[in-house]
Amino acid sequence: MNETFKNKVAWVIGASSGIGEEIARQVNSLGGFVILSARNVAKLESVKSTFNYPDNVYIIPLDLENQTNFESKVQEAKAFRGSIDFVFNNGGLSQRGEVHETDIAIDRRIMEINYFGNIALAKAVLPVFRAQKSGHFIVMSSIAGKFGFYLRSAYAASKHALQGFYESLLLEEAKNNIFVTLAYPGKINTEISKSALNAQGNAHGVMDHNQETGMPVEKCVQILLKAVRKRKKSILIGNKEIWAVYIKRFSPRLFWRIIKNQSAT
Repeated sequence: MNETFKNKVAWVIGASSGIGEEIARQVNSLGGFVILSARNVAKLESVKSTFNYPDNVYIIPLDLENQTNFESKVQEAKAFRGSIDFVFNNGGLSQRGEVHETDIAIDRRIMEINYFGNIALAKAVLPVFRAQKSGHFIVMSSIAGKFGFYLRSAYAASKHALQGFYESLLLEEAKNNIFVTLAYPGKINTEISKSALNAQGNAHGVMDHNQETGMPVEKCVQILLKAVRKRKKSILIGNKEIWAVYIKRFSPRLFWRIIKNQSAT
């Protein structure tokens, strides 16, 4: 068994479902101490009860829209085992709405959760990492962080912004042995589309075909954790859809011909 996570503390944001839940489960199975965070405490308790080592799990309720209490949340996380080794910044909200019909308030809310909530937590954790002279941020972006796509203008913008922030942080904090892995999942079999905001600000409420037919979440997380162990700065995760990133880089004209014909859902 790989020792990367054994007896280490991993704080997983957005741990009540989907990729976050699976990250926490696999790290727990690998001998890690896991802190689960999300808004819904009942769901977190339910998730905890399914783990192999529930005694190694601690729950901290956290809402990425309420950033005023992040410092106290960080101190609570540190107090669990005396350190924080990994922060999986996975929480967020997707989108299903065209630009022309989406009020700017929806753009602001998605940016507040996906970008400002994410980086505010990183800024709150950073003093702990700097004092330890170690720490690893794992940031769940999206393939939409590499190119824009139908119905996802605000979502794609928030994910593009994360790349700029964390690549800068990585350069600045390398001297303090602080590392960043940016993950770009494509189509993964989770229920993220159900909670995505539509143009009216309501939940999309539909399991999209792209998610139903996507990579199993267990495989996605296995690939992610392997990248973390190898200290990769970035990792694309998915099936054939991730080739669009390479096509855009090396043949932009072909990329735009292909992408315009892809299903939005």
